[in-house]
This record gives sequence, C-alpha cells and structure tokens, in this order.
Amino acid sequence: MSAPDATSVAICDACPRRCRLAEGALGWCRARRSVDGRVVPEGYGRLTSIALDPVEKKPLSRFMPGMLVLSVGGYGCNLRCPFCQNATISQVGSTGVGWREVAPDELVALAVAERERDARVAGIAYTYNEPLVCWEYVRDCARLAHEAGLANVVVTNGCVEPGVLDALDGLVDAANVDLKGFDAASYDALGAPPGAWDRVRGTIARLAADPRCHLEVTTLVVPGMSDSEEGVDVAARWLASLDGGRGREEVTYHLTRFFPRWRMADAAPTPVPVVRRLAEVAARHLDHVRVGNC
Repeated sequence: MSAPDATSVAICDACPRRCRLAEGALGWCRARRSVDGRVVPEGYGRLTSIALDPVEKKPLSRFMPGMLVLSVGGYGCNLRCPFCQNATISQVGSTGVGWREVAPDELVALAVAERERDARVAGIAYTYNEPLVCWEYVRDCARLAHEAGLANVVVTNGCVEPGVLDALDGLVDAANVDLKGFDAASYDALGAPPGAWDRVRGTIARLAADPRCHLEVTTLVVPGMSDSEEGVDVAARWLASLDGGRGREEVTYHLTRFFPRWRMADAAPTPVPVVRRLAEVAARHLDHVRVGNC
C-alpha cells in the first residue's frame, strides 16, 4: 500500500468536534493523531497519574461505598474549561507532562495485585484527564478488568460521539459525568464544539437508562458561570425525568465548590452558602444530592 498523500485528511469520530487532520496532525484533544490516513489514539496507555483512591473521591457516593479503586489518567481533553481542576495533565499533550506506558494487561495485573494486598480494592477508575479521548484504552482495559472480577468506573465530561458509548457498552459499571452548564450557550462559552450540549445530555440519558451502569452527575459550581438557582433547578428537574422518571431515585447529583485553578486562578472560591443553597434547590427534584469541597 502506498503512503497517504500529505494533503489527505482523516476525520476523528471520537467527539462532536470531528477534527479534520492532515497526515501527522494532532487533534484538538492533543491525544489523537492522524497516522497513515486514519486517526489513532496516540495517548493509548500513556499514563500520567496512578493512585489508589476511595471510590467516594470520584465522586461516587452510592456505588460500592467504602471500597477503593485504582485511579488512572493520561493527558489531553476535548474541552478547554477555564476553571479546569486538573489542567496540568488534561490541557497538555505528550510533551507537556511526564508519562509512562502501561499496557492493559499490566494495568489490570497492577489492580489485581492491589486487591490481593487490600480486599477493599474493587476496580479501576479512568479519570483525572478526559479518559475517553483514548476510549480504545478504556475499552481494552475494561474487558480484561471484568475478566479479573474488577469493576470499571469512568469519570468523563460526556462529550463523546455515540459510537464511543457503543464500544464501551456493558463494560462500564459506574460513571460520573461532569455537567459543565445548563444549556447550549453555557457550553459555547467554554469553547465546546457545536453539538456538545446535545452529546453530553445524550451520554447522561443513555447511562441513566442502562441497568448495568450506576450513574452519578457532578456540576462544579463556578461563580458567574454555573451558580444560578434557575440553572440548577432546570438540571435537577431534567435528571429526575431520566429513565422514565426513575432518575429522581436513581441519579445522584453532586454540586461541588470551585477553587481557583488554571485560567481562573485569580477568581474567588465559591461561597459555601451558595453551594448549600443550590443543593436545596436540586433536592426539590432528586432524592440524592451531595455537596463537595465544602
């Protein structure tokens, strides 16, 4: 087969940004590249962070409470939220941070070894950056994890194409999806790709309807961006309506206090009373509402 023409373009189908990449070009997420005429996950298996965490830290408050998960992350993200809490890894590429390559079988073996040392270790969490920019790695690890009797947890912004969820079908035991805002305009303000709002809602709705996946949702309460009572009321009402109305009892909603980070390093932290008031608003519609960082 001849080498692809230097002017040829490959289209990434991982998220609604649909990056059009010339040969050798890197996608917006900084983790996917055009190679030999197709888009590949360059960040596959390149881990920047590995830690043993309580599952509640993901946060998951109603999934395997008291258990631990081996939390792993790489680099890159398909959003550029100015308030990013993990910008040192999520907003860089392979040259911006140290990483080491860990194959799926190595990762699962590491988790199994941790479980042998501590019976509370229940699974693997794909987190820290946006793990689904390299969804192929999550898929391959998750398959082996299930074979080893380990649970899979995904912490994601949910801004992915349906095909990614198809590839992970039946492999995700629990997910926490970041709900960055409450309408399309709020996502546009974050520089998200066209259609991001619809994709995020679609991801949440699909996971809520999947009996094999426990779902929790988190909104970082950022002053002036996601701290309106009206917005939280709309979000909580919608979450309650999911899965034929079972969302009220099944979906847990976390409202988390913002602390200054990245491009909002000079902003003030969210006042604690604001977070607690928003939790009261959400509790009008949902049985399980949590506050974080308060």
